[in-house]
Formats: sequence, structure tokens, C-alpha cells
Amino acid sequence: MKPDLDDIDHKILALLMDNARLPVTSIAKAVGIARTTVIARIAALEKRDVIAGYGLKLNQKLAQPAVRAYVGLSVEARYAPALIRYLQQLPETETLCAVSGAIDYMLTLRCPSTEILDKLLDQIGALDGVRQTSTSIILSKRIDRGAL
Repeated sequence: MKPDLDDIDHKILALLMDNARLPVTSIAKAVGIARTTVIARIAALEKRDVIAGYGLKLNQKLAQPAVRAYVGLSVEARYAPALIRYLQQLPETETLCAVSGAIDYMLTLRCPSTEILDKLLDQIGALDGVRQTSTSIILSKRIDRGAL
């Protein structure tokens, strides 16, 4: 069952996703409610498992290799399980999502260089059942709430 969240809950969550260490007083000021109300709302969000935990986000320049890319994949359905197994074993695979629309999967790759990315894309494109790939190299992150 999806929990009911109001606009204030959404604002609090957005602020915490940007910086989980943000002081309660800063959240209260940004949202326009009392500090004690923010404390109570965060406690309620934790109790209802809306907030499942808090984590650490490393500096992107230190944590990320030089090249990340989104790769759209169009795949013949009967070959999908083998493709997923192949991508699962690749250390460069960051995420693989089944999506709706013209492509079947959206893959995120992390590679230390464009040369390695290029070779990897050739290997993926040559796999049985891969009809088409479309790649976009990520230049920068403008918003990152990746803790979800």
C-alpha cells in the first residue's frame, strides 16, 4: 500500500535526498513549518518506512570513473534472459531497467575510458538478439537523488 504523503512530506523528502545531514532548522525554514513539526514528520516518515535509511554519497569526481553512458537496447524477447545474464556479470553495468516505448531496456554503463566503452558497446551490439543500441554519454549530473 502506497503511503499518503502531502506536499510538506514531499518537500522534506526532497531536501533530505539532496542532503540527509541538513539541519532540522534549515528544513523547517525551507518548508515554512516549526522545527518540532519537522522532527515529528521525519520520525513519522521513518516509522512508516517511507524513509528506509540514510546513506553516504561519495564525491562524484572520486567515485565515478571517467565515462558513464545510457544505452537504449532493442532486443528480441527470446534472447532477453541471456542478455540480462551477460550484463549482470559485467562490472561496468551500473543499472539495467526494462522500459516501455521504442526500446526494451535502458542500461547505464560506467567505464574508465571511452575506448573501453566503445569496445563494450561493440560486444553488446554483437550479442544474439540485440536489434539496435542507442548510446548517450552522460556529460554531467544536474540533479542527483540517487539514494532512491
